[in-house]
Amino acid sequence: MDVEAAAGVCSDIVDRVSEAVVADRTFLETVLAGMLARGHVLVEDVPGTGKTLTAIAFADALGLEFNRIQFTPDLLPSDITGTHVYDEHEGTFRFQRGPVFANVVLADEINRAPPKTQSALLEAMDEGQVSADGETFPLPDPFFVIATQNPVEQEGTFRLPEAQRDRFVVEVSMGYPDRAGELELLERRSNRTTTKPQVDAVVDAATVSDLRAVPETVTVEPAVREYLVDLARATREDDRVAVGVSPRGIQRFYEAARARAVVAGRSYVAPDDVKAVAPVVLTHRLVLTDEASIRGIDPAAVVSAVLDTVEVPAATAD
Repeated sequence: MDVEAAAGVCSDIVDRVSEAVVADRTFLETVLAGMLARGHVLVEDVPGTGKTLTAIAFADALGLEFNRIQFTPDLLPSDITGTHVYDEHEGTFRFQRGPVFANVVLADEINRAPPKTQSALLEAMDEGQVSADGETFPLPDPFFVIATQNPVEQEGTFRLPEAQRDRFVVEVSMGYPDRAGELELLERRSNRTTTKPQVDAVVDAATVSDLRAVPETVTVEPAVREYLVDLARATREDDRVAVGVSPRGIQRFYEAARARAVVAGRSYVAPDDVKAVAPVVLTHRLVLTDEASIRGIDPAAVVSAVLDTVEVPAATAD
């Protein structure tokens, strides 16, 4: 599949998801770019904005198997990955696979589970496998996690460890629809008898795998690579930042920029692609100093300042 064909498929997928989810198209394209970049997406927003529906709609449009895991304070790691159970007929133990064994996994309200349980996803997200009692079990391919967390109602929640936040290629927020969007939401609800909209598949698992291979063919000129690296390194030099973007974060930045180019229908990464994905790729990877946190500095302000100060190259497709 070439870039032009992939861009057409991506547009069809976003169109189909938009039939169920009233959200900004840029948000939906960012979620899709996270999938194309072979990464995972963290969605943070207040309740009722459509985070869960977005995950379900994408799974349906992509024709992939979907599981939802509701994170709670009493959730155990084995509730996610699975456990060995005794088979009375065979007289042996067999591995009972947990809900993480699906193509698209919704980790709903991930910050409500303790760190030990949250960390059960780390190996799955990073290696595409689960280890239990000395055995390794591969996860389905493709494998994609959409995690949600609520920025309000922080009582009884646990902040995601920085190592886990770094596993998400992008962190995005849906935001509230505008007035026209909320009227559209009511119009759609009045025209159906079910409480949840249905989304038909646009592609299947094999096509999704083909789509995820397309960003590997996208060209990134040396000047654009230098621009991307300079942006990430500049976050480490900001006095308000205690921990800047890691080398792994730079790789995810690179992969997200290529995926963004595919969604836009380009066979090369333009500086605008880098600038477009920088806020959603870099912001959640920054750890501010205590002084900056006390002063109420937003990591997004640091990324914005970096984008304003680092020189943009004049790159072309040649």
